[in-house]
Parts: sequence; C-alpha cells; structure tokens
Amino acid sequence: MKILLSNDDGYQAPGIIALYEALLPLGEVEVVAPEHNNSAKSNALTLHSPLYVHRASNGFRYVNGTPADCVHIALTGLLGYKPDLVVSGINNGANMGDDTIYSGTVGAAMEGFLFGIPAVAFSQTEKGWKHLDTAAAKAHELVKHLIASLPPSGTAHADPWLLNVNMPCVPADQMKGFKVARLGRRHAAEPVITQTSPRGETMYWIGGAGAAKDDAEGTDFHATAQGYATITPLHVDLTDHQRLPYWVQTAAALSHLR
Repeated sequence: MKILLSNDDGYQAPGIIALYEALLPLGEVEVVAPEHNNSAKSNALTLHSPLYVHRASNGFRYVNGTPADCVHIALTGLLGYKPDLVVSGINNGANMGDDTIYSGTVGAAMEGFLFGIPAVAFSQTEKGWKHLDTAAAKAHELVKHLIASLPPSGTAHADPWLLNVNMPCVPADQMKGFKVARLGRRHAAEPVITQTSPRGETMYWIGGAGAAKDDAEGTDFHATAQGYATITPLHVDLTDHQRLPYWVQTAAALSHLR
C-alpha cells in the first residue's frame, strides 16, 4: 500500500511527524509537504514562480509552495507512480464548518481526490498539539480500516472519496470514537486588525474565525464537543443544483431580449 502524506503546517510540524509514524506500519509512506506554514491556502497552485523540491535529513521532501502544489507535483511526475491513498495532516487546529473552504490541509487532500485518488484530511480541534498521540492513534485506526476497502495497489479506483476528519484534543480514554457529521457553519469572521508600519503605512491582518453559528446535533462542531472524532465526506461540485431552474429561466429571458 502506497500512501502520499502532506500537510499545510510545514514538513517540520509535529502533526505530520506523528502522522507519518502512525502510518508507517500500514504501508510505504512518502512525504511531500510545504517548506513553511501554508495555513488557509486552500487549493491554491503556484503558477508564476518556480517551485523547488528538497529532501530533509529525515527523508521527507519539502516544496517552497502550497499544500496543493506539493500533492500536484508529487502526482504529476515527482513520485513516478500513483499512490493508493493521499493523507493530509495532522493539522494544528480545527477544519470544521466554513473553515473547510479555506483549509490548506483539506486542499492537499482534495488535490489527490481531483486526481482520482481516495483522500483524507486530519485535524485537531484546538491549536497546540495537545494529546497529539491520541490523534495519531485514531488516524492510524481509521486509515487501517479505509485501506481494507481499497482495490489492490496499482489498480484504478472507480469511485474515490474525500474525507475531512476532526479530532478533539483529549486523552485516549476520553475519545468516544468516530461519528459521521455534516459541516456546521460559523458566524462572520472577526473584524480586520489594523496596525501602522514603521513607515507610517496601514497594515491589515485578517481577523479570527467567527464563533460557531450552526453547531446543532449532527454537525462537526457538536460531535467534537461531545468527545467524538468526526468524519465528514466532501465533494467538489459547487453547482447550486436547487436553483438551476431559476437561472435557466433568467438566461432564457436575457436571450429573448437579444
């Protein structure tokens, strides 16, 4: 079993090191991760500057680009083979609700999914790597189960999936197991933070994420608060299918005016 591992916190982050060690017993693990922290880079690809790949002393390869860059480069020539699974994380902080749109952790996994490879993104619900050993053990447990459903190595996967997993930062005896959950919603982000540079120019810093708005039962916010690791299946079809008929009428009316 061949596993490609990436993240958005950078190749030296404790989360990716813990996840690498947790996955090693399950197959051949190749790490291609960003050189520096690339949180909130989503699916961004670097198109207007060159990318370089270097190998660290521990064997990890790192790229001066985004999480999606790392997976894209790996799958389009660097590895020389197609992995059976793409794994991303463990992220330093939650990727729940609206966070998922911005997440570089999810972006790395999604890049694998776009290439037809099953993929899973792992995150902890709080920053600081507290109880990272528990999160890594749970990641091992889930990936071991997922691998059992994959076709033999080297065989094309007819129906790949993309999973977003968030794990509460609790000791092993307080982790209640896994629960499937939908994405919740957050309130609008906190106001932008302004500062004055030494040259007298105004600087802007993106404000913090908003508090949970929809954290009802069934959401990732609710389940993780109850001590469960959440599994949320994702897809990349952004089409608003429910409103398509309305816009068909609008397009027809506009065409009639010509």
